[in-house]
Amino acid sequence: MAFASLIRRRGVALVIAGPSGVGKSSITEGLLAAEPEATRSVSVTTRAPRAGESEGVHYAFRDPSAFDALVAAGALLEWAEVFGHRYGTPRASVMQALEEGRDVLFDIDWQGHRRLRSALPGDVVSLFVLPDSRTTLEGRLAGRGDLPEVRARRMVGAAGEIGHWREFDHVLVNQDLEATIGAVRAILAAARLVTARQVGLARFVAGLG
Repeated sequence: MAFASLIRRRGVALVIAGPSGVGKSSITEGLLAAEPEATRSVSVTTRAPRAGESEGVHYAFRDPSAFDALVAAGALLEWAEVFGHRYGTPRASVMQALEEGRDVLFDIDWQGHRRLRSALPGDVVSLFVLPDSRTTLEGRLAGRGDLPEVRARRMVGAAGEIGHWREFDHVLVNQDLEATIGAVRAILAAARLVTARQVGLARFVAGLG
């Protein structure tokens, strides 16, 4: 039988983490544009939409009671509270995508990474994105138009987030966006070829004998 009919690939749960303002959203958008087999995990959140954000595209926006119901029903793979708002990863859509061989991208913090790896130990490949300097990070946060006290809080949070870089499989410094996206694509390409992720490979190899 042909190679394609014997082997199918399980998707990769690719976690892209890092401090606020480091460029995670831009990296994710670039990766989605270049990788048709990849999809974004749409998190559930209790915070209000920001300008330009759409329901079901950027987040699923829910009030606290609805979020509580999802947690109680076991409908979230992981959830955490960040800056006073809760964020969670829907279980059903992620599991379906991975089983169908589609890669799922996660823009979550170190807490979410820990919990997601615990829930999906064989599926998660993680990378941590660092800024090329503190000055660059401060400039990106200032460009968001937040109040000074909000920016100060985010810088404190960024320092705490960066402290967890050793927990990730890969670390990238985002000095040049295109180069960073290229590096992430290389990581994803290698992850797709992990032996355990190639379902049916043993049967294919047996047929070669």
